[in-house]
Amino acid sequence: MLGAMEMDEREWELFLAPYQQAVDELKVKLKGLRSEYELESSHSPIEFVTGRVKPIASILDKAKRKNIQLDRLHSDMQDIAGLRMMCQFTDDIRAVVTMLRKRKDLEIVEERDYISHKKESGYRSYHVVAHYPVQTISGEKKILIEIQIRTLAMNFWATVEHSLNYKYKGNFPEAIRIRLKRAAEAAYRLDEEMSLIKGEIQEAHAIFSRKTESNESE
Repeated sequence: MLGAMEMDEREWELFLAPYQQAVDELKVKLKGLRSEYELESSHSPIEFVTGRVKPIASILDKAKRKNIQLDRLHSDMQDIAGLRMMCQFTDDIRAVVTMLRKRKDLEIVEERDYISHKKESGYRSYHVVAHYPVQTISGEKKILIEIQIRTLAMNFWATVEHSLNYKYKGNFPEAIRIRLKRAAEAAYRLDEEMSLIKGEIQEAHAIFSRKTESNESE
């Protein structure tokens, strides 16, 4: 049961506003880190950052499945606010996690390593759940936010799997399930191979960047 509390459209807007604020602020801050690396002409472990607030229908669906009462959403649902940080290499994921642990504006409450310990489906990613303070007209409010850190290959697989999960409502045909697991392993092997030539890739990017800057200054 969702509990006796129900919210109309206006109440949902008020409830979700701090979550949107948290997502918007952290996107700017974390994208800013990438810009700092670029200014220093050093490799950025952050490729790009995306974020979203969970749609109301998805919140209600998850609340029903997890038996979370609406008046407990703020404490019992960790991913109403969500960020994804994409990395080129698996080593970059560790660097990003270390960076997040050092931030003064995040209070990490949970970490889930689905890279060293992949899910049965083949899913790989690193999840960090943290409290993030936002300033509202009513004072400071700490928002739970889930940050997923993954490589581009991991993200491609996860995006496809997520779409198929909606189509089949979690009950994948056996042939699809097997192919998804094979694809997950192929994505992981791709990440491993790319890590072996990481130095070459970074050098190529540096040469390309210098050439681009030189052409722009002419």
